[in-house]
Amino acid sequence: MTKAEKILALAQTIADERPNFFEKKGAGKGDKDTNSFMAELRLRAQQALGEDFSEKQICGNNNLCVDFFIPDEKSIEIALSLRNPNTEFERDILKAIMAKEQDERVLNLVFLSKPGALKRHKHPSSIAMKNWVSKNHGIEVAIRELRDKHSR
Repeated sequence: MTKAEKILALAQTIADERPNFFEKKGAGKGDKDTNSFMAELRLRAQQALGEDFSEKQICGNNNLCVDFFIPDEKSIEIALSLRNPNTEFERDILKAIMAKEQDERVLNLVFLSKPGALKRHKHPSSIAMKNWVSKNHGIEVAIRELRDKHSR
């Protein structure tokens, strides 16, 4: 199992432990819940992997961070932003390109999301962005959804 896959598995475990995790909560309460989830994911990932891969500033001399960067797997992971109408899909693709231009070896950008992201990003604009970044920058974009244990 790759480190990226371990982070995905940890995220699923944390989601399973939170009974109301998949409910839409709106701004404020939803942001607080997401921040709590991400703090727990960062902690567990560091414990499981023996190294802190979270909140890496790999996009140059700015304050842009990626949720996780795993250099030996050439992978960036971004969590939980895709199912909402105003996502950061394009911005996170730009972060991956900026990191690559800073000589970071980025070949994979993995988005981890709650259910609904795959459907939302089957639209032509998202498909075009994924194809463009693959063709022009050699970065493969993947979307993985957490599953609600009550709907499995």
